Amino acid sequence: MRNKFKSAGARQLSFNNLPIRYKLIVHFLLISILPSIGLGFLIHWTVDRVLDRQVTNNTLQLIGKVNDSLETYVENLQNMTFLIAFNPDVQRFLEPEAELNSVQGNVQEDDHYDIRKFLQGFTTLHSEVAGIMVVNSGGEYISNEMYARTSSDLTRESWYQEAVRNKGIFKIVGHPNERNVTNHVNYKNSEVVSAVRAILDPDTQQVKGVVLIDLKLRVIAETAQDVRLGKTGYLTVIDSSGELIYAPPDPYIEHIPLEWLNKDGSGTYSHQVDGRKLQFIYRVSPFTDWTTVGVFATEDSILEIREIRFYVVSFVFVVCLLGMTASFYLAHSISRPIGQLMSFMQKAQSGDLTIRYWGDRSDEIGLLGRRFNEMLLQINRLISLTERQERQKREAELSSLQAHIKPHFLYNTLDTIHWMARRKSALDIAEMAESLSKLFRIGLSKGNVIIPLSDEIEHIRSYLQIQHVRYQNKLDYVLMVDPEVQELSVLKLILQPIVENAIYHGIKERRGSGVIEVKANEQDGDLVMTIRDNGKGMTEEQLATLRRALEQVASSEDQPGAAKSPEGDRANLTAGAVGQDEEKKGYGILNVQARLRLTFGDKYGISLDSTLGEGTTVTVIHPLIRDNYNQNGVDRK
Repeated sequence: MRNKFKSAGARQLSFNNLPIRYKLIVHFLLISILPSIGLGFLIHWTVDRVLDRQVTNNTLQLIGKVNDSLETYVENLQNMTFLIAFNPDVQRFLEPEAELNSVQGNVQEDDHYDIRKFLQGFTTLHSEVAGIMVVNSGGEYISNEMYARTSSDLTRESWYQEAVRNKGIFKIVGHPNERNVTNHVNYKNSEVVSAVRAILDPDTQQVKGVVLIDLKLRVIAETAQDVRLGKTGYLTVIDSSGELIYAPPDPYIEHIPLEWLNKDGSGTYSHQVDGRKLQFIYRVSPFTDWTTVGVFATEDSILEIREIRFYVVSFVFVVCLLGMTASFYLAHSISRPIGQLMSFMQKAQSGDLTIRYWGDRSDEIGLLGRRFNEMLLQINRLISLTERQERQKREAELSSLQAHIKPHFLYNTLDTIHWMARRKSALDIAEMAESLSKLFRIGLSKGNVIIPLSDEIEHIRSYLQIQHVRYQNKLDYVLMVDPEVQELSVLKLILQPIVENAIYHGIKERRGSGVIEVKANEQDGDLVMTIRDNGKGMTEEQLATLRRALEQVASSEDQPGAAKSPEGDRANLTAGAVGQDEEKKGYGILNVQARLRLTFGDKYGISLDSTLGEGTTVTVIHPLIRDNYNQNGVDRK
């Protein structure tokens, strides 16, 4: 079973691998030739059946007309027997006393003459009658054309006994067979058909005599031989016992068995006779009980079918020829431009991007060609852009390397100063140098955008320590970080600009010492960092202006490209957000707002509260970023 599936799959794959030209040829042949062949077979089958039915129906109609003619002749014979039976002279001839008178010689010859003249009238009016004989129960007979060969008793003849057995019912007994009756014309037994009827006494139902009539077979032959079935077909007539009544000279079959004929009264069948297939169509006459059979060779009945078959085959041949020609032409017209386009693509694949498709077709091939040209142009543009970006990248890497040399050299130098100050017990200088070194190190953070919250807090601590030494007793600070958020990660350098604002625009302008308080905890699924100072504060007008500026900062939806580069040109983000007097005061906080929104969305950012003379509170809403984070994107949990 598996091998079968494999072979079927292989055949399917082999067909799929064929060139499109061959596929199109096969497709066109299938949709043009196969329907034509199927139509030809359907027409042939339909015509064969229709003609067969028509031949059968027409033959049965002809047989029916022949049967009607035969029944007319036989009906005339029957009527003759009735007229003869009721004739007074015949009645006297049939009386028992007539026998005695005949024996005694009392019956007049002229009575016999009258009966003969009476019977001769029937043969004169009906030429199909070969002769009529009336035989009484004593064996005496009267006839116009017929006579007994010998003096033997005619009542013992088989035809006479047949008439007696039918008790007055008209009966056709067929061809004469060894009877003691002949005709003056000397008809052969095969040239006449005999019919009998017994004449009964109406009172005693005793047989008084029998009327015998011979019908000339010529009338049957004339009726049947005029009917031609096909080229050599003919009609034949057989009686109820299977005896042949009529057959033309040199028939296909001498004797038709009764078992071949159905009992339904009519039908058709075929049989192989002497190496030839014959078709038989028959109908039984209920009046004569004869069966008329049409016999013809099967090949004669399909001459019209052969002619129709010739036209159908010619039609299919022409359609196939035209279909194959059209298939090759259409396949070539469709596959040729595709092949040209493939050659262009192969040249482009080999590296020749200057190749172009030239054509004015407006179909799908032309559309593909134009798209191919556009693709090559776009590839050239992208290659140029890539080369330019690679050059810029190398230049940026060189600039970055040069830019990193100075901070690294600087905090390495500061670290050296720190240990030199400690060796000389200058602890304040050592602490300043250490704090400044940490500030540079965390600010670099190996180029990372997202850093641990602990590093961000350490960065703020170093910065506040430096500022605390600078301003001495004027600045104090408090750092309160919830232990549960220590392991979180945050966007780098988001607290330092806010703390710097708090120092320069709050604590520095206040009289006396000030305190900056930094808190970090988790609230409602977010990291909340609060920077509070008790500095100068802001007026309501200043607070409203700065809040509007915070809301107007470009979000990730306004500048989607900026979200990927929050370290870009931040001056553009804050331009126009505040006035010239407030620009220095709000630049750092607006920068942080822009970075938060560009990185995390408008849900996150800075909110601001301030009271003049009491201080300012800045709240930073930051997403929870736990262990998993990277520099290309943030994994929030």
